[in-house]
Amino acid sequence: MIELSSAAQTTAGIVVLAAITVASGGHFMTRVVRGKQPATEFQTSFFRAGHAHAGVLIILGLVSLMLTEVTALTGGWAWLARTGVLVAAIVMPAGFFLSAVGSGRTRPNRLVVLLWVGAAFLVAGLGTLGVGLLTA
Repeated sequence: MIELSSAAQTTAGIVVLAAITVASGGHFMTRVVRGKQPATEFQTSFFRAGHAHAGVLIILGLVSLMLTEVTALTGGWAWLARTGVLVAAIVMPAGFFLSAVGSGRTRPNRLVVLLWVGAAFLVAGLGTLGVGLLTA
């Protein structure tokens, strides 16, 4: 069994509570796909992708947080391994949703850059964690 540090336990608690927002996003998605919330094909696909990424990345982020506890990583490296995926779980879905908002939008606005920022955190967090696990 992995014992969580106080910081990891606090982070996990906050993330689990924040996951409630994914449920409210699910309600929004049901409105979109039933036609109760007007959306273009582009918006529907980006909203779906944002919702899916949020849920999957929260789960992967919680796993990463726990796995970081068995590494010898410290300081900024430990922070990146512990929270990189969780940052991505916020930034990537925000990129999908925010770049698609606006009546009748058929292509992303400039906020699509958040997808790439989130992807960078995802790769950096997973890479750091992987190295940390292999060298522990």
